[in-house]
Amino acid sequence: MTTSIDDVRRLTVPPKPPRPRALVAGWGIAAVVLTAHVIAWNATDMSFAALAEGWRGMVDFIGEAFPPALGWDVLGPSLDGALATLWIGLLGTTLSVPFSLALALLAARGTAPSTWVYQAARSLLSFLRAVPDVVFALIFVTAVGLGPFPGVLALLCHNVGVMGKLWAEALEDADPGPAQVLRSAGAGRIQIAAHALLPAVTPQLAGLLLYRLDVNVRSSLVLGLVGAGGIGFLINQSIKLFQFDEMLTHIMVVLVLIVAVDRVSAAVRRRLT
Repeated sequence: MTTSIDDVRRLTVPPKPPRPRALVAGWGIAAVVLTAHVIAWNATDMSFAALAEGWRGMVDFIGEAFPPALGWDVLGPSLDGALATLWIGLLGTTLSVPFSLALALLAARGTAPSTWVYQAARSLLSFLRAVPDVVFALIFVTAVGLGPFPGVLALLCHNVGVMGKLWAEALEDADPGPAQVLRSAGAGRIQIAAHALLPAVTPQLAGLLLYRLDVNVRSSLVLGLVGAGGIGFLINQSIKLFQFDEMLTHIMVVLVLIVAVDRVSAAVRRRLT
């Protein structure tokens, strides 16, 4: 008895039987995730009922903020504070570039001179990334006093950890072909990085830099709440003095600043890609 091609085409592939181990592992992971959420819910005192009961306080707070104070005696300092916030974010980002690039080259497997240097660079980046920028700001405020300068230093330190890690990952994910060609020709690590790795990932590094600039402008707003200057300091001062209409004016200026920075950085990133 022969089987025709049409009969072969009509044959169906039987479904693959589920593996018991995979099912047990899947249910186990789901149980762990569910248990973690239950514990987190109880530990954070989550209660939508309490939120619903406190609606009057929120309404009173918002009602006292409207209408915003749009007089020049408020709007003028608000614009000055917004510019200071922008300068803090800009300097905190750009001044961290050489340190981030140096640590990224030492923390990438293809460019690190040795294993212990690689591990040391990774550890330093992890430390700078783990310490919040607000903590850095508090440290530098006690060292150099109030104002934008400690905010710049705080963003510089934290941004080196974050951007160095992102740039190191980008270097490790680069196409290894050109680097292998140069290595086979006898090129050193610095030559390989300068002529093969960095040119290949420059658009990606620039995009990450612009992304960090956007984030740092937002972070500089929070740093102002601890005395690091900028418009965040004005917002904190307005709240302490119960001048919520002035607070709303400062928040509106912040909104305009964030949208402008986001649009500019997005336009530059599109040009790079």
